[in-house]
Amino acid sequence: MHVPMDTAAFTAAVTVTAATALPAGYALLLAAEAAAYALPGTGIEAADLEQAVWLRLLEHDGPPADPVDWMRAAVRAEALACDVRRRCERPYADQDAGPPPRLPHPAGDIADRVIAADAVRAVLAAVRTLPGRCPQVVHALMSGSDPTYRQISRELGISQGSLGPLRSRCLGCLRSILNSRVGSPVRRGNAR
Repeated sequence: MHVPMDTAAFTAAVTVTAATALPAGYALLLAAEAAAYALPGTGIEAADLEQAVWLRLLEHDGPPADPVDWMRAAVRAEALACDVRRRCERPYADQDAGPPPRLPHPAGDIADRVIAADAVRAVLAAVRTLPGRCPQVVHALMSGSDPTYRQISRELGISQGSLGPLRSRCLGCLRSILNSRVGSPVRRGNAR
């Protein structure tokens, strides 16, 4: 029967086993090195680094040739691996908690998003007013799946050769509708 061991007992057991491979003073060096890499805000704990380095030592074939350099390199490598995991891993969302909280955005970013959303709404409103088959053609072109001309022509039931000229006419109509609603852009500099 397997009896679970708490972290402190496990670390003590590993330390006793691995300490036989190194002289006694190296445990203090390992603790100091691990504490140096376990800075506040990094999400890395010194005890976790120590435990990982002791495990590396147990996996190592015999004592290292230069224990001090090996230990420093092992602590550095474990700290780097912890940092990479911390940056890459994302916790699973709690199904009952709802969506995760949104990160705050700088004021300029929110204003840019509002302006972009208004522009998209204006374009979609203008697309609905296009004549003939143009609304279907423009919607197919704006599709997020990035369809090919062959896929669009098959979906709309028109020949692939006529899709290019139809697309040009529809985009020209859309451009003129949007320019009439927005007006010509304001030029800066030499005003007359």
